[in-house]
Amino acid sequence: MKLFTRFALVLFAIASCALMSSCKTEKYQYETVANDPLNAKICTLPNGLRVYMTVNKEQPRIQTYIAVKTGGKNDPAETTGLAHYLEHLMFKGTTHFGTQNYEAEKVMLGQITDLYEVYRTKTDDAERKAIYHQIDSISYEASKLAIPNEYDKMMAMIGASGSNAYTSEDVTCYQEDIPNNQVENWAKIQSDRFKNPVFRLFHTELEAVYEEKNMSMTRDSEKEYEALMQMLFPNHAYGQQTVIGTQEHLKNPSLINIRNYFNNYYVPNNVAICLSGDFEPDEMMDVIVKYFGDWQKNENLKLRTFPDEQPITEPQKREVLGFEAENMMMAWRFPGEASREVEILSVVGNILNNGKAGLIDLDLNQAQKVLGCYAGAQTMADRSMLLVQGMPLPGQSLDEVRELALKEVAKLRTGDFDESLLESVKTDLKLSQQRSLERNGSRASKFVSSFVNGSNWADDVTALDRQCALTKDDIVKFANQYLTDDNYVYVYKIQGVDPNIKRIEKPAITPVESNRDAVSQFLLDIKATAPAPIEPVFVDFDKAVQQLTANQDIPVAYVKNETNQLFSLSYVYDFGLYTDRVFPYAVDYLDYLGTSEMTAEEVQKQFYALGCTFRINCGNDRTTVSLSGLDENLPQAVALLDKVLSDAQPNDEAFAAFVEAIKKSRADGKKSQSTNYNQLLTYAMYGPQWIKDNVVSSAELSALKASDLTDRLHALKGYKHAVSYYGPSNTDVLLATLNEYHATATLADVPACKQYPLQQTHENVVYLAPYVANNIYLSQVSNLEDVYSPELEVGRSIYNEYFGGSMNCIVFQEMRETRGLAYSARANLANLGKKGEPYYFTTMIATQNDKLPEALKHFNEIIENMPESQSAFDNAKSALLSRLRTERTFGSRILSAYQSAKDCGITTDPRKNLYDNIQSLTLADLLAYQQQMIKGRKYSICVLGDKPQLDLDCLKAMGTIKEVSTDEIFGY
Repeated sequence: MKLFTRFALVLFAIASCALMSSCKTEKYQYETVANDPLNAKICTLPNGLRVYMTVNKEQPRIQTYIAVKTGGKNDPAETTGLAHYLEHLMFKGTTHFGTQNYEAEKVMLGQITDLYEVYRTKTDDAERKAIYHQIDSISYEASKLAIPNEYDKMMAMIGASGSNAYTSEDVTCYQEDIPNNQVENWAKIQSDRFKNPVFRLFHTELEAVYEEKNMSMTRDSEKEYEALMQMLFPNHAYGQQTVIGTQEHLKNPSLINIRNYFNNYYVPNNVAICLSGDFEPDEMMDVIVKYFGDWQKNENLKLRTFPDEQPITEPQKREVLGFEAENMMMAWRFPGEASREVEILSVVGNILNNGKAGLIDLDLNQAQKVLGCYAGAQTMADRSMLLVQGMPLPGQSLDEVRELALKEVAKLRTGDFDESLLESVKTDLKLSQQRSLERNGSRASKFVSSFVNGSNWADDVTALDRQCALTKDDIVKFANQYLTDDNYVYVYKIQGVDPNIKRIEKPAITPVESNRDAVSQFLLDIKATAPAPIEPVFVDFDKAVQQLTANQDIPVAYVKNETNQLFSLSYVYDFGLYTDRVFPYAVDYLDYLGTSEMTAEEVQKQFYALGCTFRINCGNDRTTVSLSGLDENLPQAVALLDKVLSDAQPNDEAFAAFVEAIKKSRADGKKSQSTNYNQLLTYAMYGPQWIKDNVVSSAELSALKASDLTDRLHALKGYKHAVSYYGPSNTDVLLATLNEYHATATLADVPACKQYPLQQTHENVVYLAPYVANNIYLSQVSNLEDVYSPELEVGRSIYNEYFGGSMNCIVFQEMRETRGLAYSARANLANLGKKGEPYYFTTMIATQNDKLPEALKHFNEIIENMPESQSAFDNAKSALLSRLRTERTFGSRILSAYQSAKDCGITTDPRKNLYDNIQSLTLADLLAYQQQMIKGRKYSICVLGDKPQLDLDCLKAMGTIKEVSTDEIFGY
């Protein structure tokens, strides 16, 4: 479930600060901790700014996070959603960039600020419209002096990627991944951004945020979560307001409140700069001191505090209504993330649910007593929770699901779990830490968490040691203290019409000026810098990938892991859904099967105890069996996997429950907006015949036998396949392991794979599928005749960068920045990544129903007549070249890149072809490419929405309307 991506595995929490020390260098005094796997250096400037640094030299780039210790919990009660608003406004520029003449602009911005203060006090519709008209008119005049997206243009120009930000209850964090030769430019831009922001282009961004709110209200899980938080935290902002805010507050903002909020919280003594990458700490500090050292601290910084919560003495219940499938959420309250309790809670959460061998995994999910159940620690700075979510089987009540989950939690109190499970959880925690050290993003994120939670880094570093010292008695004692049958809250998500969802008319917004070719002197100064160039490094597959041969002439692609003791091993078979549409179900069924010697539960426990995991991915024309974990256990894991695949025993009882669960999941999927959208898109791209050929009907499922699936699994190892390995074992050890434990007989050719070409789009057809909501998902798809070629890839890369791929591209500027027509808007020319396969062009917008005509009209205009901008082209080209110079293919990514190149029929790193050819491209070349590949195309137009609320005349003007039912797009 996507909800549980918010669960944080707490590896770093409170202990002692005895290990923290100071390390004096010539210039700076750093805080360091002995035996810190990140070798972190922490420095605090006199103005209170905290700087966290960890060096990782795998590629010449640096992940940067600027974390402000404030989020939704600090929003004023009368203007909730403010922190999130402010996050958006921090991309609008400063007194120095984003403007052509700030002195003239600020007069109008002041007028807009004053008008919003009047606007928010009015209730009469006519008065409000009149004031909004004034705001819109002045905003248009002010926009003539603005330079939209100049921040994004500058970041692209210096080669940054991943430009974004996020706001949670506790933090607003701004992120950039930059080349390490652009540190000074990055610091210059960011320091101006945080010292001198200007909140311009406000009303179009306001509408984008409101669209985001609309989208969130169609997701029942968010409403359910909100209700849970209200009960769990009645005395805290966590429960009394949401990060995104209320509809009423979003439509009645206060720029004065936003500025006051900024002045109080966006100060150096409430901010941390968190860095991971290839740099020298002293040199980094020189730059940070130069640009941030004079940032004035707030001597009167006020952080909001909240009263303690009263104990929950009996279960509390709420119900919420919505269109999506019924489910249950329940939670127990805990202290904040930096507490000792939450450190233990993360272990408890993994004992319950780790995806393989937890109590809920085995007793409920594998035993198929529920459709699905998940649990984990959700942590925040001031409060935390153990959260459990469960989905019912057909005919099963939510009460029954809740009772089953409570019984699993009760096992923690009685000690009804094996000591070996606790030891396996500890092994998994160690593995998770090792994996997290491989990526700059996760390394720097640990700093953000430490800063926001107010923990001591020495305690964070030693948290894993304390977790690994926990005993079963500790867990039992903890559960009896905190996880009882009467101190929790729960929410039932019931199907029905939600009366709280309001339909609001779109405001009359005059599109603001894009001023696409205008530039500030600030940008010109950044552009004029000449940092030492970084030369690109491309992969030589002949050298990087060693070609081996195992028994039965199985080809093995080998790359040695020089970083840690983890491995990843894959068996790759060139067949999948297109060969056998039942095979994906055999793959899923395997989770519920044992062997002639082991039960299904024992299989999962053994893999988990080995610190290894396996999964099988069945694609359209490829099946990959993946095994990963501790390399010291590679032989045992390979042998165990081989045993499971070759000796999986059919289980009729499990199979019957499996089939019923599939039918229930299918029914639930039809209630999900995103699932309906994805199905409609597939229908439009491949046509109805694809659905008929590749979807197994409910009747066919019911006619299958358990042995039909296990026979398919047993046959898998007998087909020809390839192996890839990334790990620390040398080649002799690897081959010996494969030859001994990956037992194979004579291998047969893989079955023939039927081909399903993309459906050609010779005319405009509107595929209209029903979904009741106040917003629509709309895509346009055009399948091209042109097939993959290295030459076309060059143009595709620059086209996507220029037109549709990021916040500095044409689509984002035109659809969201200047018109407020959609929160989400994108366009992409793509290919299937295989030799001989065609390209296809897709667009997507998610917006209010009443914005459909205007959004569709303007989107098509810019697709057909792509706006021309030399400066935008230069930025796109610079961004691409900078990434190609600084990004490195290393570790297991080498094998992925090698396989991708093979699929495309090439033997060299495709990035080199791009680098060699993009440098000479001109704007005229891009325009010619757009004329060749995009202009004048016909489209399959996918509209998922509520027909009575849609402008059908608008859709008829686009093409022939073909209404398709939910059953048609799903195939069942």
